[in-house]
Amino acid sequence: MKKDNRSILFRVFFYLLGLLVLALGLTLNTKTGLGVSPIISVAYSVSTIFDHNFGNVTLGLYCIFVLIEMILHLVRSRRAARKEGEALAHANKTDSRLVLLMDVLQIPLSLVFTRFLNVFSAVIPDLCVEGKVTVGQMALRVMVLVLAVILTGIGAAMSLNMRIIPNPGDGIVQAIADCIYRSVGFTKNCFDLVNITVTITVSLIFAGHLVGIGVGTVLAVIGVGRTIAVFNHFTYDRMIRLAGVEV
Repeated sequence: MKKDNRSILFRVFFYLLGLLVLALGLTLNTKTGLGVSPIISVAYSVSTIFDHNFGNVTLGLYCIFVLIEMILHLVRSRRAARKEGEALAHANKTDSRLVLLMDVLQIPLSLVFTRFLNVFSAVIPDLCVEGKVTVGQMALRVMVLVLAVILTGIGAAMSLNMRIIPNPGDGIVQAIADCIYRSVGFTKNCFDLVNITVTITVSLIFAGHLVGIGVGTVLAVIGVGRTIAVFNHFTYDRMIRLAGVEV
C-alpha cells in the first residue's frame, strides 16, 4: 500500500475513533447523574425534561450551531472583503465557499455522531438510582465520571487533530473566536458559561430544579482541556506523522 493511502486510512481511522470515544465519554458523563459536559447540557436538560430522544435533541442543537457558524463566517467574509478591497475579491469569494461547505458538512457528521450517542445511551445503564445511595455506589459514579472526562478529552483531541470536519460544538467556538478576535480558549470558557446558564434557566423554569448541572459539569470544564493537553503531549507528533496531517 502506498504511503499516501496509508496516511489517509490512518487519518480517517483516528478521526472516526475520536468521534466514537468522544460520544462514549459524553454518554458516560450523562449516566453518572453527577452533571454533564456544558456543551451537551442544554440538549440533555431538554431531552430529560420533555422526554425526547437525547441524540435527536443534540442533532437539532448542532444544526442550530451550524447555522450560527455560517452566519458568523459570512459576517467575517464581508469584513475581510471591505478591508482588502477588490484586488482579493475573487480569492475571498472562493475561500468563503469552502468555509461554508465545511460548515454544511458538519450536519451529516452530526447525524453520525448523535447516532453514536443513541447507541451508547441504549446499551449503557444509568448509574444514578433512586433511594439511598451507598458509599460504594457513589464511588463507582465518581470513577465513571473521571473516566468519562478522560475519554471526552481523548476523543476531542483525536478528532480535532485530524483536521477534517470539526464537531459543531468545536466549530461554533472557533467561528465566534474568529469574529470577536479572541483566543479559542477564552471563547470556549465563555461559550461553556452560556450553555450552563441556558441549562439552569430551562431547568428551573420547566422542572423546578437543576437538570444536568452538577460536579460533573465543573469537572468537565476543568478536566477535558487538561486531558487534551496531556494526551497531545504524549501522542500528537506520532499521530500527525502517521496520518500525514500538515501542521
